Amino acid sequence: MRLALVANPRSGTAPEPQRLAELLSADAAHVTITAIDDLAGDDAGGGLDAAGLEAARRALTEHGMPDRVVVAGGDGSVGLSALLAAEMGVPLAVLAVGTANDFARALDLPLELEQACALARDPRAATRRAELAFAGARPFVNAAATGLSVVAAREAESHKSCLGALAYAVGALKAAVTATPLRCHVACDERACFDGGAWQVVVGATGAFGGGSEIGVTSPNDGMLDVAIVPAGSRLGLARRAWGMRSGRLTRQSDVDHHRGAAIDVDVRGGQATFNIDGEVCACEPARFTLRPGGFRVVVG
Repeated sequence: MRLALVANPRSGTAPEPQRLAELLSADAAHVTITAIDDLAGDDAGGGLDAAGLEAARRALTEHGMPDRVVVAGGDGSVGLSALLAAEMGVPLAVLAVGTANDFARALDLPLELEQACALARDPRAATRRAELAFAGARPFVNAAATGLSVVAAREAESHKSCLGALAYAVGALKAAVTATPLRCHVACDERACFDGGAWQVVVGATGAFGGGSEIGVTSPNDGMLDVAIVPAGSRLGLARRAWGMRSGRLTRQSDVDHHRGAAIDVDVRGGQATFNIDGEVCACEPARFTLRPGGFRVVVG
């Protein structure tokens, strides 16, 4: 088994890449290590153009075509690695060493490191299709959200080192007190579906975000994106929204707009469109969300 390890040592609980390689190389697996920063620089906006994709592919195949790409990082690292694996035509194995690890939780992948490594190197392990979404050119696997999620992510950042995934709950509480609704226009497959004030707009593939929250009703392999729009309203009413997200029932709330489509456009009025994309806050202009046909294959056991 030949494994191309893409390591993000800056992720929440990531051990040293060499330690990961040792765990992966049991059972005679051959492991090469590439730092994720060597595949996409900061100026890539989280995505890769055709030249960047080719350069990254060459880096991962320098010692021969791997049987699998293995990503060791948080949810933000999974998206880029999934794109590279899909372009190379090989499955992706996930070592969930981030803070929230929402993708691994959504697909019921192992969270314990040695178990995840054993699965990654197992040649008999099964794979399944999963969706790979894009925010502009930036790949993501869970959700892209604007509004409360952006404020919550920024507020949570300073607490991650000591609180881990609980930092997202702290960030959400602070966002509920300080954030204000945004005005936006949302279109689904070129058809207008919302125009007005909203606390939050979430575009979902798995629909998981924020360390255990989810919008509900999404499927990771139905070939469609879901968008949930939480309309502006009472700040006190945000407690009901929080319960809906934590229980995976947000889209079941009668006044939450929910739509599906192959392409979602979000126009934030009066300011730059800033999104929390799989845990990473970034500008997204234009805010157009699409899917990669066929998605990617992920090792699931």
